[in-house]
Amino acid sequence: MLRLRWGLRVVSCGLSAPASAACGGPWRRLGSFLAESCLLLCPLQVLTMAEELRAAVASQTKRLNSSSEVVERLEENGHQNKRLKRDADEDDVEDQNKKSPKRKIVLLMAYSGKGYHGMQRNVGSSQFKTIEDDLVSALVQSGCIPENHGEDMKKMSFQRCARTDKGVSAAGQIVSLKVRLIDDILEKINNHLPSHIRILGLKRVTGGFNSKNKCDARTYSYMLPTFAFAHKDHDVQEEVYRLDKETLEKVNKLLACYKGTHNFHNFTSQKGPRDPSAKRYIMEMYCGEPFVRENIEFAVIKVKGQSFMMHQIRKMIGLVIAIVKGYAAESIIERSWGEEKVDVPKAPGLGLVLERVHFEKYNRRFGNDGLHEPLEWTEEEEKIALFKEQYIYPTIINTEKEEKSMVNWLNTLSIHDFNSSVVGMQANNKNSKNSSDLEGSDGCDDDSD
Repeated sequence: MLRLRWGLRVVSCGLSAPASAACGGPWRRLGSFLAESCLLLCPLQVLTMAEELRAAVASQTKRLNSSSEVVERLEENGHQNKRLKRDADEDDVEDQNKKSPKRKIVLLMAYSGKGYHGMQRNVGSSQFKTIEDDLVSALVQSGCIPENHGEDMKKMSFQRCARTDKGVSAAGQIVSLKVRLIDDILEKINNHLPSHIRILGLKRVTGGFNSKNKCDARTYSYMLPTFAFAHKDHDVQEEVYRLDKETLEKVNKLLACYKGTHNFHNFTSQKGPRDPSAKRYIMEMYCGEPFVRENIEFAVIKVKGQSFMMHQIRKMIGLVIAIVKGYAAESIIERSWGEEKVDVPKAPGLGLVLERVHFEKYNRRFGNDGLHEPLEWTEEEEKIALFKEQYIYPTIINTEKEEKSMVNWLNTLSIHDFNSSVVGMQANNKNSKNSSDLEGSDGCDDDSD
């Protein structure tokens, strides 16, 4: 506070140092001038000037406070606008989720399995690429599932109908899962998938649907060159051989022997003859008419069963080929269903394809309830056939021509002893293991968890 001395009296101007400093240069100079001039002025004049100075300072302080309040108000409004924007963005995401709620669906998949280590994903392992690795990545990128669901597939209730193994293709695989039903969902998923993996269809299902447990049956096909059926005593050229009617009839007669319920413990591994799970029900099995591709004649064997064990289909076909070629007697099929251990050769995995899965019980119960569709894919048949022609059949044909997997495997049949003991069979298996397992697939494995 500026104090002025007049005689023995001290006159106070009421101007404190902080206030004076806050007033800026002009007011500070005025205060200094007043202090220097006070000795020449009377007390009344000094008091009047002090009052005027105090009023000016108060006015300036008020303006400064007002400016500070404006700045604070602007800052507060800025923060508020950011909060409003953030809340609006969150509301947009929430609205989008409300528009795209999670629902249980099934996807109809087709894929060429060459270059993949099977269907099932191994979370945390990037060493072996699987079909599900690409599928989950596409689901996340398309916005159907959040990223954490891709890391933990249980969160989206994911279940495959059949575990196809290394190199095995599929034309009608079914997976069930919960997704956001976004617009143009199939197109967006396929945009993030390679061309040899396609989602061909989608249908809503019940909330508790499980594609593996609800499946009544599975149909597989096995495409092979027909020279595989040529008798071992005949010297045939691969591109010249054509399957005759009598041989095709014999093949179908042998395949029909598998129909019904039998003990297939000799057609898989790690199952004994008294293991109840080794009994499987085969509904049909036959070989279709041959056709020529790339100058080689091929045929397709189809088999429909409730479920299949590891290697079962490949061994069923391998044993029929061994019989038709003259390496084994027809009686070996029935003998293989007994408790005796029989050496059953395993055909290459290259031509194995999951054709279709069946949900007949589910369709009868829910297919016509007015809320759900039957899980039949009549409208997608054309797309399925086109995919097989573009990706599956060319892969099988070109790989067979380049790697000669069937030719190499046929050369191992002579080392099998179809009447051997268990000890002899194990020795033969050691010799033929490498030649039969380097062909690509290890077969199908529907329910051996």
